Amino acid sequence: MNELFESFPVINGEKIHLGKIDIIHLDDVFSIYSNEIVFKYCGITPRHNKDTVEKMIGHFERDYHKRSKVKWGIFLNDSSSKLVGILEAFDFNQKVNMVTIGYYLEPTYWGQGIASEAVSFLTKHLFEIVNVNRIHAEVMIENEGSKRVLTKNGYLKEGTLRQANVWTGKGIVDLEIYAILKQDYVLQGQV
Repeated sequence: MNELFESFPVINGEKIHLGKIDIIHLDDVFSIYSNEIVFKYCGITPRHNKDTVEKMIGHFERDYHKRSKVKWGIFLNDSSSKLVGILEAFDFNQKVNMVTIGYYLEPTYWGQGIASEAVSFLTKHLFEIVNVNRIHAEVMIENEGSKRVLTKNGYLKEGTLRQANVWTGKGIVDLEIYAILKQDYVLQGQV
């Protein structure tokens, strides 16, 4: 995991790049975090106070330096360089060399392949540079879009955890687990 935390990783792609979220991105971050639709299938409560979101951006930096979580902005590779989503890696388990990922996108950009590209680049980075062995995501059963993003990137549904977690604003939820192992990634010819 040292590779991930030596300096903030910027990951470049065709349509997008993953980069550090700074205070200059406050309006874009607020647009995401204040949108009820974005968090319909997440255990996150929308934030309708811009000052609260500003403090959250500071927490992104703090969590990175504590080596507990990495939050990337998903930025368009066009003249706007607009932040349109957030991608995160968290729950690092070094005993089994595993990490959990999550992502959310401003609804205007849904259905354009942006989340799939972001997950693809993060998966590649985590396997090839950071050298993790397992990446997984927890998905609410109703979240068909997120399941498509994961399966498109070679993640397999491993099962359903019934009444497995309490998510803020959702109560007790059933979660489907999607995961990919490094050996799966290699066999898929991704390396």
